[in-house]
Amino acid sequence: MPRTILFNKPFDVLSQFTDRGTTGNARRTLSDFIDLPGVYPAGRLDRDSEGLIVLTDDGRLQARIAHPKYKAPKTYLAQVEGIPDDATLDRLAQGVTLKDGPTRPAHLRRLPPPDWLWDRVPPIRERKSIPDTWVELTLTEGRNRQVRRMTAHVGHPTLRLIRIRIGDWHLADLAPGTWRDV
Repeated sequence: MPRTILFNKPFDVLSQFTDRGTTGNARRTLSDFIDLPGVYPAGRLDRDSEGLIVLTDDGRLQARIAHPKYKAPKTYLAQVEGIPDDATLDRLAQGVTLKDGPTRPAHLRRLPPPDWLWDRVPPIRERKSIPDTWVELTLTEGRNRQVRRMTAHVGHPTLRLIRIRIGDWHLADLAPGTWRDV
């Protein structure tokens, strides 16, 4: 029977089991939280991003989640700098052209600050004179640092990024650094 787990990756953790960095300083990895032989992450989540990672020992499932041809939807909460107007949000939803080409359309909506969200350690930088806004984005492609590049492209850099959904799997009440079988 294939094994699939959901993991809430904390900030500053690599989405791999070993650190192949050249800095000499060991960085936190999945192995600091998960001691299960044979499961591997289906896709990646940047070190400075938080939230849902699916890990499995099923290669076909891993491909359906990670390979761009399957267009698996992934939903993110992004705290962005400033207050994007409706026209800016429409541009993001329609897709923007980045250095590596146009992005696919995204489902996007503005949200109030999530009241269920855990504190990030360390906290994001806050500037008293610049407000921030929370948006929810659902993408069907997974380019490197795509959400961050998209929001920066329209003038609203991402301050905090949390993946809350991959396909039908949702982060729900999974605390940072914890996992559960599905």
